[in-house]
Amino acid sequence: MTERELDAAGIRDPDLREAYRLSRRLNARHGKTYFLATRLLPPERRPAVHALYGFARWADDIVDDQGSAATPAERAAVLDALEAHLVGALRTGESSRPVVRALAHTAATYRISPGHFTDFMASMRSDLVVTGYPTYADLRHYMHGSAAVIGLQMLPVLGTVVPPAEAAPHAAALGVAFQLTNFVRDVGEDLDRGRVYLPEDLLAAHGVDRELLRWSRATGQRDPRITAALRAALDLTRQVYREARPGLAMLDPRARPCIRTAFVLYSAILEAVVDSGFDVLHRRAVVPRRHRAALALDGLARSSAARVRTYRPRQRELS
Repeated sequence: MTERELDAAGIRDPDLREAYRLSRRLNARHGKTYFLATRLLPPERRPAVHALYGFARWADDIVDDQGSAATPAERAAVLDALEAHLVGALRTGESSRPVVRALAHTAATYRISPGHFTDFMASMRSDLVVTGYPTYADLRHYMHGSAAVIGLQMLPVLGTVVPPAEAAPHAAALGVAFQLTNFVRDVGEDLDRGRVYLPEDLLAAHGVDRELLRWSRATGQRDPRITAALRAALDLTRQVYREARPGLAMLDPRARPCIRTAFVLYSAILEAVVDSGFDVLHRRAVVPRRHRAALALDGLARSSAARVRTYRPRQRELS
């Protein structure tokens, strides 16, 4: 977190400033794509985004840290303690945990509904015991808490040119689209954690089950049935992007370049999956650095243009 961003956001308390810095580091370490896009936001809004995503990354680490020998019950206890801290911080604005304090400050500043955080924690807890989803409807229920509410948390920070309720479904869809993109890209990594996020009925429609996925992962062999199922999952994800797209024009003009860039960067991950021949069980699909840089530069140009268009010089006071 730069001093300029914290100053622009009006965050003066030294301990609170350090809490936001920690949140920024968590976001930078785990969310490279969205962290890059966040730099296109006006400086005063960036700390809030880092607080939201930093907290989400922290909770996700509790669930997925493969370097830990903690049992699911022990991880659940840690999540319960984290949520207790969160509930108290949302009520009082104070917490001994810096990331929670930054989140509570952001929630109060932008009047973010506490229910969004409750739903998020419920999905995190679900990951400790649920390893698959029979239908897409079941998956969407999980993704409401794990992804859709992230878009809804972000909406007050970004600002809109329409009533927030009109933009909300598109913001929620964008959160879901981003997560579905991760699910398609990370099938192999999730399988190593014992989870399959792609709906069982979608896989079964192409003759795929968990055992076939495990065989492919273990042997390095490919199977056309898996490719067909992944193609169907990718098509489903693209449909959710189409649901989200109208929301871009509903955002505050100064926030649009950030979210548009994130939209394009995440969409490019899907293209990287296609370019890999849907070989996501054996290697991670990555957007080439040069392409990422070009997209970021385009976003920077759009951000600069938006700031020029919305700039209003202060009138000199008459003496």
